[in-house]
Amino acid sequence: MSKHQKHTNLVRRDNDNFGPNEIAILGTNCNTISNVVHQISKKLTQYKLGYFDASHAKDVDKNQLSEYVFHHQGNVQITTSGSINKYQQRLDFAQFDFVFINGNHYQGAKQILILDEAKEASVLKRLDQLQNIQFVIKLNSETNFFDFLEEKYPQIKNVKCYTIDEIDAISNHVHNLIKEKIAPLQGLVLVGGKSTRMGTDKSELNYFGKPQKVVAKELLESHNLETFYSVQKGESENEISDKFINLGPFGGICSAFQKDPNIAWFVLATDLPFINEEIISLLLEKRNPSKVATAIKGKSATFVEPLITIYEPKAYPILLQYLAQGYSCPRKMLINSDVEVVEIDDSFIRNVNTPEEFKSAKNELANNG
Repeated sequence: MSKHQKHTNLVRRDNDNFGPNEIAILGTNCNTISNVVHQISKKLTQYKLGYFDASHAKDVDKNQLSEYVFHHQGNVQITTSGSINKYQQRLDFAQFDFVFINGNHYQGAKQILILDEAKEASVLKRLDQLQNIQFVIKLNSETNFFDFLEEKYPQIKNVKCYTIDEIDAISNHVHNLIKEKIAPLQGLVLVGGKSTRMGTDKSELNYFGKPQKVVAKELLESHNLETFYSVQKGESENEISDKFINLGPFGGICSAFQKDPNIAWFVLATDLPFINEEIISLLLEKRNPSKVATAIKGKSATFVEPLITIYEPKAYPILLQYLAQGYSCPRKMLINSDVEVVEIDDSFIRNVNTPEEFKSAKNELANNG
């Protein structure tokens, strides 16, 4: 008899203990750990990095008030009366490319072991936490591995070793760990629109001898992107049906993330016939996985174009937060988020919404050959 399943079995974002990509540093005192983290962060400013530590204050009164202190440069300092749990932590760290953890206090899915002769007893106490050591840092190049380390993990001598002063090499190793977790990219062609002003399905319009939805799909597939149609209903092999009903493109994007929240989605509308191979290539070249999204903007336009955009996995929780506030406009989310903007000539991003615009666009495309 099969076990009754109470809740829908959704695909979950790949998370470590606290964030999508984390590493615990342990084996030495907290000041040394903090110093190493800050030195690495100065070398990797292109990424959004976090540091998870425990308070070292001895006596802390329970806050009756949550305080948010904002600085004009954008910094915010928060002291809250709330408690934490793993679900809240994963929300807090969802936007970070890499989270460092003080391993003296919390366990991380991956580890950096700092070999410090003065902390041998501390390492022995946390021996079972060292199941996924990425590399070792020696405070003193002459320090040997503790006997209990070699006994428990015979392969530890094969792990890459650095000395504490090799900060460039250490940072480069962390850089590679970040790059390993960059989300794979797939395509999403939006074909579920109502096409009210056109009077007929815009995705079926013929500019190039075939339906425009096929042209858009082939544009993305020519760059080796597995590509799906976003549709209102139906679920064939290459379709993703709307799970977020009556929300237009916003719902299509969220539905793609629900299908796989570990994928970055290259979203392309079908009412943009002037988009070509060069524009697709440019956006792929400029993709910045550290941002929420990489979006096209016309040079004279005020805002980005949300329907020629690469949405990273970190966009999904933000989209849902906007939905919770009653907003279903992907452009609004992009305008107010950390986005890589790629400027192009406005002529490439003209929407075609009426029969007159279709006729004019088809003539222009034919004349441009």
